[in-house]
Amino acid sequence: MKIRQNISLKPFNTFGIDVKAQYFVEINAEDDYQELLSSTLVKENRFLLMGSGSNILFTDDFEGLVAKINTKGIEILDESTDFAMVKAQAGENWDEFVKFCISKKFEGIENLSMIPGNVGSCPVQNIGAYGVEVKDTIHEVEAIEIATGKRVVFTNAECKFGYRDSVFKNEFKNKYIIVSVTFNLSKKSFYTLSYGSIAKELRAMCLSPITLKGIGEAISNIRSQKLPDPKELGNGGSFFKNPVVSAIKYAGLKANFPEIKAFEMPGNSYKLAAGWMIEQLPIENKRNGNVGIYAKQSLIIVNFGNASGKEVLEFATNLRNAVKRKFDIQLDFEINII
Repeated sequence: MKIRQNISLKPFNTFGIDVKAQYFVEINAEDDYQELLSSTLVKENRFLLMGSGSNILFTDDFEGLVAKINTKGIEILDESTDFAMVKAQAGENWDEFVKFCISKKFEGIENLSMIPGNVGSCPVQNIGAYGVEVKDTIHEVEAIEIATGKRVVFTNAECKFGYRDSVFKNEFKNKYIIVSVTFNLSKKSFYTLSYGSIAKELRAMCLSPITLKGIGEAISNIRSQKLPDPKELGNGGSFFKNPVVSAIKYAGLKANFPEIKAFEMPGNSYKLAAGWMIEQLPIENKRNGNVGIYAKQSLIIVNFGNASGKEVLEFATNLRNAVKRKFDIQLDFEINII
């Protein structure tokens, strides 16, 4: 394990923000975890874990140690006619893992195709798309406590999953390194196709019958049409969460904005489409110099040039304030601000 100093993080974050890490290390093997945690650098410095560098915005140089998790490995722990238990190391690319499961006809995460990031990040955010959240398939999460080096296994319930939320974003933030995630996947044909434009895309693909592979391809087609490639336009994925409001609040918004888009949720609540609200703002709110919203998906803020993290954050904050003024709705950041 090699610890480097004053390393630019621009190649390691999908926003393409050019900041430096005081110390930088890559974790490539199981033994590296213990070597890292036994280092005085971890004990004496600010510490940040990174996967693929998506869903993160650096606003300044990082004074401390950045550890990038690269560990690989996928293992089928158990399999029957009805289900498969699959364990993936934290450094596995998420979309490649989804493709692996599709190739084995293991169902449950196909709607999460093409979400940027690594497997180790998926429980932290409880990633979701097209009517599916990863919490519905996670069996357990294996982690290492940073303070003690002790291995801990979190059950699904112990992860305290919520909408784009988990225990790893709150009380256990910066206290554990997620090293692997085990998924309980189905082998029965039970697909979620009613959300968004999945059914429309499947019809356009003329698939008969509908297959797991076809659903994965349909989701990938939809996302490719709507989402920018970070290699071409720096971005961190969806910058804002879709807010959830009470039925009373939604009724008031519907009266004032009849075209507002929302999805009914359990508990007599509604999830509002934050992107729709952003689209209703004046054009001057949608770009400022090298920063702006992506034309095909308003939840995404892009770096059109060499924007700094501070410029991106300022733009996002102004955008959030504009939504608050117009709709009296507070948008929360989905991106982690560093």
